Amino acid sequence: MNDTLYVFFCRFRRMCTGLVIKVTFAGGLCFLKRAPTKLSSLSASQNKTEIFLGLSNVKSKARRRQLAGAMIRASLKRLCRVKEVDPSDDTRLLRCLNTCDLVVLGVGSTLGAGVYVVAGSVAKAASGPAIVLSFLIAAVASILAGLCYAEFGARAPKTGSAYLYTYVTAGELLAFVTGWSLLISYAIGTSSVAKTWSTTFDMLIGGPIRKWSVENVPLNSDALAEYPDFLSVVLVIILTGLLCLGVKESALVGKVFTSVNMVVLIFVMVGGVLKGDLKNWSVNPDDVLAAANSTAQLSLKKSLGAGGFMPFGWTGVFSGAATCFYAFIGFECIATSGEEVKNPQKAIPVSIVSSLLICLLMYLGVSGALTALMPYYLLDERSPLPVAFSHVGWPMATNAVAAGSLCALSTSLLGAMFPMPRVVWAMAEDGLLFGFLRNVNERTKTPLVATVVSGVIAATTALLFNLKDLVDLMSIGALVAYTVVAACVVVLRYKPDRMASYEMSAAATDADTEGDVGVRQKDGLSATVRWLLLRPDKEPTPRSGFAVVVCTVILVALALVFSVVAVTIREAAWTPAFLAGVAAASVAVTAVVWRQPQNKAKLSFKVPLVPFMPLVSMMINTYLMVQLLTGPYLHYATCMSIGLLIYFSYGFRHSAQGQLDRLYGNQLDGRGDQI
Repeated sequence: MNDTLYVFFCRFRRMCTGLVIKVTFAGGLCFLKRAPTKLSSLSASQNKTEIFLGLSNVKSKARRRQLAGAMIRASLKRLCRVKEVDPSDDTRLLRCLNTCDLVVLGVGSTLGAGVYVVAGSVAKAASGPAIVLSFLIAAVASILAGLCYAEFGARAPKTGSAYLYTYVTAGELLAFVTGWSLLISYAIGTSSVAKTWSTTFDMLIGGPIRKWSVENVPLNSDALAEYPDFLSVVLVIILTGLLCLGVKESALVGKVFTSVNMVVLIFVMVGGVLKGDLKNWSVNPDDVLAAANSTAQLSLKKSLGAGGFMPFGWTGVFSGAATCFYAFIGFECIATSGEEVKNPQKAIPVSIVSSLLICLLMYLGVSGALTALMPYYLLDERSPLPVAFSHVGWPMATNAVAAGSLCALSTSLLGAMFPMPRVVWAMAEDGLLFGFLRNVNERTKTPLVATVVSGVIAATTALLFNLKDLVDLMSIGALVAYTVVAACVVVLRYKPDRMASYEMSAAATDADTEGDVGVRQKDGLSATVRWLLLRPDKEPTPRSGFAVVVCTVILVALALVFSVVAVTIREAAWTPAFLAGVAAASVAVTAVVWRQPQNKAKLSFKVPLVPFMPLVSMMINTYLMVQLLTGPYLHYATCMSIGLLIYFSYGFRHSAQGQLDRLYGNQLDGRGDQI
């Protein structure tokens, strides 16, 4: 019994960093005794007091508060522990992908069904021919997020994507939230793409699958789909088996489908050049209404807008850009393959930027060709390209477009399934998810168990659930990850090197005891402002790094407030003045961050214009998240609650980083100095 208690209290001792406790046994009772001089906030006489386990048995209220405070601080420190990443560490996965493989993976994941559907729906309802500007604005926002991912790919070339990037910067709890958000996004994305593939294929052959399923196996539930989608399950199972065979084989199949998709899109652009008419970019509403009958005039007035290149003005362009932004989601799957790439520190940044630029060119070319082939107000929102080719007398092009759409959906499905098991494996490898998920097949060098589990979850979701109301979950998860990664880039860029921080902290302590801090204590706020803006540190220090962390949190809060007010109560009279005040405060806080010294560590890629570009990315992502206020946030909260339950019941206790910290803590005294 005593041995069991001794082990328990040794673990408790390691948890309470800075609170060194001696375990003694007397008469079958266990006592804790604080070692002298290990907790500087207590007096020498208090250090000699023995404390019985349990705060209720400590007679002194002050001592009880101090012990409780120490325990709370230790728990919070465990939630905020960061992961140390060594790029030179070996991996259990197979390094076989090159830059070309990653570019194809990124293009295939991003350039999916959106190019066949989104372009037509946005052009008709929001942007008109100015959809090219909407895609350009959306691409700028996506490239900003992509640059942040690219820098982290150079810093931490490991598997995990945004989950890993958050873990090395912001701590374990936020990393788990980010990783779980990614898993929600990937699960919903995989299931929705599989159902879209099934529906598209069924439509091409005349709809017999849906007709048979509705008649013979209806589900008859509002919470479930109209019928079980067995075809989508078969598709998910096939691609799960493909991923289990190996990453090289998956990349080869992705190359085939992506190549067919690119050929079809180039054909569409060539068709736009040959058969398109630029007069469709300058439609005159009066001429159209004069030629229409009285019945059609009512519907045409709404769809025509003001005519011309921007029939719905800049409001329509930006509204369309918000929708087009989601067409660029998918490039982040490149960042999940860090341990399967031959030269990840160079290949990942190049691949992310290259894939986004290729997708931008494709989206611009196809959307421009579409609006040139057919007037924007006549576009079909469900099948814009086949209808457009029929409009110009090329009905045979419908078959090519159908083949391209199925190939695009196949590569999107592969791109959605590829990162999910790798994030699961990375979280299990870190001890935050169940240990059996970290198993790697010795022959194929793939996370086999994580892949199978991910496939089962995606197949079950696609089989039973109606995903129409849950697709926004995919966007929410991606935007949460984008925002966190952008914030982490700012924090890490101004964070001192670990070895240098130890040296500077001692020097800062000496300086604090001599005069500078005395002046700040005397002058208060004015001295702090002078330090932040006029006399910042010349090199990154723990003090300047902490200031940047605080400023980044403030900027995220300001961006959230700005977005909520701008989206929900934009019509109020006081809104412009309030938004101007929030913008001014954001500029002031950004100036504080800008004045701090940056870490000059050499990387193969760095985001330019830090902190401005990451902060703009944070603002855009937050604004887009707020636009989903009517989205399924209750479902998101439910899914996140399940994840947090797993973390606090399992991951918090089994964290690999926590075990390393405890092992390292055995070599430290109460002040963190090595013995």
